[in-house]
Amino acid sequence: MSLRIGVDTGGTFTDVCAFDDETGKLHVRKVSSTPDDPGRAIVQGVDEILNQIGHGVIGDISYFAHGTTVGTNALLTARGVRTGVITTKGFRDLLELGRGRRPDMYDPQADKAEPFAPRHLRFEVDERVRHNGRIERPLNEDQVRQAARELRAQKVEAIAVCLLYSYIHPDHERRIREIVHEEYPGVYVSLSSDVLPEFREFERLSTVVTNAYIGPVVFRYLARLREILADKGLAAAPYVTQSNGGIIPFTTAEAMPVRLVLSGPSTGVVGAAQICNAAGFPNIITFDMGGTSSDISLVQDGKPKVTAGMELDGRPVRSPMLDIHTVGAGGGSLGWIDSGGHLRVGPQSAGAYPGPACYGNGTDAAVTDANVVLRMLNPEYLLNGQMKIDRSLSVDALQRLAEPLNLSVEESAMGMLRVVTANMARAIRVVSVQRGYDPRDYALVPFGGAGPLHASRLARELGMTQVVVPETPGAQSAMGLLMTDIKTDYMRTQRTFVSAETAGLLAATFDGLAEQASEWFDKEGVSADGRMIARRLDMRYQGQNFELAVELPAGLDVVKDGVDQIIEAFHQAHERVYGYRTPEATIEAVTFRAEARGEAPRVELYTSPVGDRDPKAAQIGTRESCFDPDSGFESVPVYDRSLLVPGNTISGPAIVEQMDTTTVLLPGDVLTVDTYRNLVIQIGASK
Repeated sequence: MSLRIGVDTGGTFTDVCAFDDETGKLHVRKVSSTPDDPGRAIVQGVDEILNQIGHGVIGDISYFAHGTTVGTNALLTARGVRTGVITTKGFRDLLELGRGRRPDMYDPQADKAEPFAPRHLRFEVDERVRHNGRIERPLNEDQVRQAARELRAQKVEAIAVCLLYSYIHPDHERRIREIVHEEYPGVYVSLSSDVLPEFREFERLSTVVTNAYIGPVVFRYLARLREILADKGLAAAPYVTQSNGGIIPFTTAEAMPVRLVLSGPSTGVVGAAQICNAAGFPNIITFDMGGTSSDISLVQDGKPKVTAGMELDGRPVRSPMLDIHTVGAGGGSLGWIDSGGHLRVGPQSAGAYPGPACYGNGTDAAVTDANVVLRMLNPEYLLNGQMKIDRSLSVDALQRLAEPLNLSVEESAMGMLRVVTANMARAIRVVSVQRGYDPRDYALVPFGGAGPLHASRLARELGMTQVVVPETPGAQSAMGLLMTDIKTDYMRTQRTFVSAETAGLLAATFDGLAEQASEWFDKEGVSADGRMIARRLDMRYQGQNFELAVELPAGLDVVKDGVDQIIEAFHQAHERVYGYRTPEATIEAVTFRAEARGEAPRVELYTSPVGDRDPKAAQIGTRESCFDPDSGFESVPVYDRSLLVPGNTISGPAIVEQMDTTTVLLPGDVLTVDTYRNLVIQIGASK
């Protein structure tokens, strides 16, 4: 037997997918997350899915990949390590000065986030490199030694090094690392020239400090998990997901944890893109609603959108990542009443513990409780009976929320669903309308444990007409881990004009990145026919302060084919985002990027034959559910998704249950099972 396993750790549940190479069968398991030690839930989930399979042991696992939120949680909860900084003289306070912008223009009381490295742990050293790489002032090594000794006395666990022009001339940073290790053996050292060899010193400093701040936390977590799995008999080298949707070995990720900030949600997007592209839906908006938050991303022509960075609590983090927007709206999001007497939902969450009121540990009403009260969810159990729940506790929680609002229990439950839907719709507009894309031109792809439960309402809110629910939506991110490749990114800032005269320079710069990628391919043992490099170029009109990334067509020879395609692609991108183009303006290339991707073993998609339209064989009963508080409860059919076959057609209202999620059809919706076993829902089609 040969098993491939993907494990995704969420705020509420840890999802495990196992694919049996011999039988072609996919197995799914969900266990409650253990926030105090995420590795405990991972080991439990692996053990349980092996028991579920019935004849597998951990030594049968030939491929193991993991999506983690350890680094993200350390940032959000400020539980990184004591971190110091060594920087160029005169730049000690850059981390707090930033760009000089207020976090909230109209709030005089708003405070900036506290820097991860406080001022007394930031040290300056004499050195200066010019913008062209010429050494203006050599590195003062005595000052470096003194800084290292003081940081050792302060018992810092990590040191971030960021010099002014290190992205052009990294030698000074590398020498600082050598000296620090001589003076302070074993300390975690992070260089900005390794983490982010780009211009804009504030963003580079913020990113390398972030990398150092969470570095030891992520290193210890991955190293410990790697040892535990090895002790239990795992022989395969484990992989972890990066923010860019690719995977890298644990040992590689331990040195670059900042690239794991979006480790959790990224593979769900990658997997959904592949599934939907094969099924004939290349343009989708993914909607991953878990227990704590919802992650939104846009996929165009089968390719997830990529961005160069994000802000986390006001701190810039520059690293290649999928363009994912997160909002605090999940199944565990709590309902509350604000000072104006209005119903609000989230971002506070019940989490894995105490969880929604129906779990029996908490008393506050969560979104899950609203669905239990309205009987959108099974009122007796979740996860095919693995988790018993108590509807009466949800009713009591909603009653306490409803009384101050002078609403019925059902009205307050429906109010929570409407509010959380509006929150998620705003998030979708961020990645679509604000980027120049109309969501009505896309299919909505819900996954996560709560995504399919709310998809029909959300699609209506946005005017979208199609919803595609994958086969294992509740464990889609874990499934995506079995469908992604190993991947890394290389970048280099080199400002130059884009013209026929500079084509040779553009090509030479990309060639340099390709050489780095080739060395990485060799190190990772990627075969020659499994190597792919995607090239992107950050460009702007001369005089602008920010860039737009443009992907170069595959196979384009910049010298032979010229730069006309690149220039036109930039004009189109500028017009889509800003509404205009300036053909006569000079275009400047700023940062060159190369995404190196090596093929990894993956679950291959397959189709099933089309059967009867009648879904009667899959109906397992009926349920009294409430779709409109004014109309009360009505009897609706309930279907077991595992019994549905391609060709089956269901008209709403109806409910489709499976182990990892529940899909709700509102009145007027029409669902058809396609040959890839996706549930394709036409919103309001029967009206």
